[in-house]
Amino acid sequence: MVKGQQLEVLKALDVAKTQWYHFTAIIIAGMGFFTDAYDLFCISLLTKLLGRIYYDVPGSSKPGALPINVAAAVSGVALCGTLAGQLFFGWLGDKMGRKKVYGITLVMMVAMSIASGLSFGNTAKSVMTTLCFFRFWLGFGVGGDYPLSATIMSEYANKKTRGSFIAAVFAMQGMGILAGGVVSLIVSSAFEAKFKPPPFKVNAVASLPPECDYIWRIVLMFGAFPAATTYYWRMQMPETARYTALVAKNAKQAAADMSKVLKTEIEAEEEMVDKIGKTEQNQFGLFTKEFARQYGVRLLGTTSTWFLLDIAFYSQNLFQKDLFTSVGWIPPAAEMNAIREVYMVARAQTLIALCGTVPGYWFTVAFIDVIGRWWIQMMGFFFMTVFMFAIAFPYNYWSKKENRIGFIIMYGLTFFFANFGPNATTFVVPAEVFPARLRSTCHGISAATGKAGAIVGAFGFVYASQDPNPAKRDHGYPAGIGKSKSLIVLGVINFIGMLCTLMVPESMGKSLEELAGEVEVDDVEEERKESA
Repeated sequence: MVKGQQLEVLKALDVAKTQWYHFTAIIIAGMGFFTDAYDLFCISLLTKLLGRIYYDVPGSSKPGALPINVAAAVSGVALCGTLAGQLFFGWLGDKMGRKKVYGITLVMMVAMSIASGLSFGNTAKSVMTTLCFFRFWLGFGVGGDYPLSATIMSEYANKKTRGSFIAAVFAMQGMGILAGGVVSLIVSSAFEAKFKPPPFKVNAVASLPPECDYIWRIVLMFGAFPAATTYYWRMQMPETARYTALVAKNAKQAAADMSKVLKTEIEAEEEMVDKIGKTEQNQFGLFTKEFARQYGVRLLGTTSTWFLLDIAFYSQNLFQKDLFTSVGWIPPAAEMNAIREVYMVARAQTLIALCGTVPGYWFTVAFIDVIGRWWIQMMGFFFMTVFMFAIAFPYNYWSKKENRIGFIIMYGLTFFFANFGPNATTFVVPAEVFPARLRSTCHGISAATGKAGAIVGAFGFVYASQDPNPAKRDHGYPAGIGKSKSLIVLGVINFIGMLCTLMVPESMGKSLEELAGEVEVDDVEEERKESA
């Protein structure tokens, strides 16, 4: 197989010093991820409130709760949309270009965030149906942001700090989760101060003021704001040089765009672009034996690890409120009014985000170009397994009042090592190890496989975690294996993730063309010596 030399414009990007345009790209792409996380995870703060409002049973000794099928749908339907969006927009990003598709996803996220909060109808069924409909399409837009943000950042970055830059974009997911908790705290505090409802056990009717219906709508619609603020800047970004030169075959435009970005003159090597486009390795497609031979194992590695990680990660995130209730960190529902319950759930999630989730992301940013992607991912899966088992086996011990602080610490550590681990690296690596013409598609496939795992977690965990004892589960919910055994299953899944990491290549310190096998290693070494 004939392998080409690296273009001058791509060399310039690989060796460029960290400049303002790098940080601009991180902010623009990162705000998309901030919105993604806010939209996907804020629903977990609101499901108990939705149950009280729309499924209240007059005369019952317990507040209303979403039926299990409705709870699973409300929590998981956005993930179904995300999966579809990752596949579609990932493919479209390689066909139309990263920039053209990037604006479409943002507009969809803004519109569907607002529409989710405006979900209409006079019955519980109509409100939940329209909410699920809009959240599916919200997820569809969110899904497009995954492959496009990762690909754009990887193609803009230099070799030395590429991992940190991509991880910094993804770290905004932690800030989005944190923002969801903070917004919910502010809104619920304001409403409780205004209406001062009594606890459910004191006065069931008064514990649920009619104005509560505004709380969940405000929280959902706030997700449109951060996305809308970055639309103009997203549209001002030039197309990445790797797409323009290697896929669109427009060397002149790629050189002109990057000359402006890097503030230096770059030669347009049109003859070399034509030569590279005609080489054998730039001809085969995704569904070919040649792709399977050259990239099959790494695609299996990126998809399997993301799938396994998301089963555990989304199970933890979407249903942590139920775990907090089961260990008594959140009071029983009957002892709170509807607004106070939102506040307590948001407070718990915000604390976990502050102490475990957010620091884990930024540890990855700091160390991914020092330790490497492979070791961080392996370490993360290992410690997630350890801490999950440490919570699961002595679960009765942790549920005692005097041990609850220990439980929160251990549970927070599982989030820390998810994010200083595979939750970040599974996002970074697929943006680096595939060729430019298939990079967005392969990242979309990897991410969509991850969302398939998230759907398994969202729909499976809500059923599996139900207590066998009818007195310890909500009315109408079938018996499951319980939270302790469910956590053991998640621990086993994390262990399998360690084994699948063996198929993932280390990409630290190499150019994207070198990782994709599109340039000779000898040529790359010679170029390094020349630049030195």
